[in-house]
Amino acid sequence: MFPDPQAAADLLTFASRAVRLGDGTVRLRADGGVLVTTAAPLAPRGLLDATPTVLGLRVSAIDPELECDLVVEAAALLPAPDDAQAVVLPDTATSPAWAGISPPRGGWEQKDAIDAAVLASRAQYGVAAVADALPENAGEDVVRVVRGQVWGQPDEALGGLPLGTAFAAFALGFIAGGEEAVVRTSGSWTRVTLARGHVLVRGPVRSGLTPVRSTGA
Repeated sequence: MFPDPQAAADLLTFASRAVRLGDGTVRLRADGGVLVTTAAPLAPRGLLDATPTVLGLRVSAIDPELECDLVVEAAALLPAPDDAQAVVLPDTATSPAWAGISPPRGGWEQKDAIDAAVLASRAQYGVAAVADALPENAGEDVVRVVRGQVWGQPDEALGGLPLGTAFAAFALGFIAGGEEAVVRTSGSWTRVTLARGHVLVRGPVRSGLTPVRSTGA
């Protein structure tokens, strides 16, 4: 239950955009009358995948009695047939790897802002770059590699953030008109805040073996 029909419609709009991004799921966390909805347009699959974790996040008011933390198929969220202020949750949830990591709640330090027009421009550049790099009849694995290479590249226009930051903001509908996106960092996370939502970025986690060292005397 939402406080008004517009809030319910906003969740369904966000979910409809998330359907075609990443794995098509959304995380719903509700507590104390606040609903945090998160999608992952970009996320690595496996230890050797260099794709950065790029999340899109929206916050809205919700029925204070609702307490939940679950990930569902975005396409399974449906409007209630007899109440414009309600959204029906699916019967089952899922457990994608990206939902197991959560950005910090505090310790954010403000950095230089990014113009929303720059985000839009870099997103369109990335879309064209992915299209140009994909061969005809590319399989799913090839598509993932190409998208990871393009969207994972640090971009100077975005202050060194992965190009996928702009992709998430654009694809989730966070960019609208002239606006300065506020940038904050906390540890390995960066948060880009626009009026319509937040994009949270964590660079690819590198793993490997340390150099062999002798032990003992």
